[in-house]
Amino acid sequence: MVDGQVVIGPVQATLLEAIRSTGSIAATQRQIGASYAHVWKLVAAMNEAFSLPAADPIGGGARGASAIVTEQGHKVLDSFRRLQDLSRTERQPELLVISRAASHAVAREQ
Repeated sequence: MVDGQVVIGPVQATLLEAIRSTGSIAATQRQIGASYAHVWKLVAAMNEAFSLPAADPIGGGARGASAIVTEQGHKVLDSFRRLQDLSRTERQPELLVISRAASHAVAREQ
């Protein structure tokens, strides 16, 4: 959290992974089962929170809109996932409790 705002957590990590795999905001929202507006809101919040954007929506055109995970987004995502792995391997129960609680929130939204 930065200034009381979640900048990266399980929801944001899942979102970045979906953008990376689909290359599209619309496909991402279908994949994770969230509303299109919610996905855009999460992308905007992440991009505002970091010094450089984590995801870059690319305008429409004949083939429709697309999106990419930026270099900054890859770094943050990879670091977050490594931190999660450390919390599991080091058996830090406090981090696991938080991670599981956040995962349940993702499931509720879907």
